[in-house]
Amino acid sequence: MSTENIAKKAVEDKIEAQVKTVQAKLDVLKLKAEAAKAIAEVAAIAELVTRKRAVDQKLSELKKSGETKYQQAKADVESRVAELEQSVQAIEAKIKAA
Repeated sequence: MSTENIAKKAVEDKIEAQVKTVQAKLDVLKLKAEAAKAIAEVAAIAELVTRKRAVDQKLSELKKSGETKYQQAKADVESRVAELEQSVQAIEAKIKAA
């Protein structure tokens, strides 16, 4: 495996770990929101789950992308993961405050 492929694999593994962490947080938040009957938060979490699925698709595309589109695809996936993480943190804060 070339150094370049190893670096790509490391990036992909890091992003996958971030996405898995987000999914775990979403699962916990959904349970907490349902228990608290927080309807708005449950709806927001459902929307985030949909966005997480889109990130999964983009990550899959990243893994298949050729050299010319890899950096652009990587930046797109990293940006989407960061936005998703921020949204999850915002809902976590709302649920903790409730």
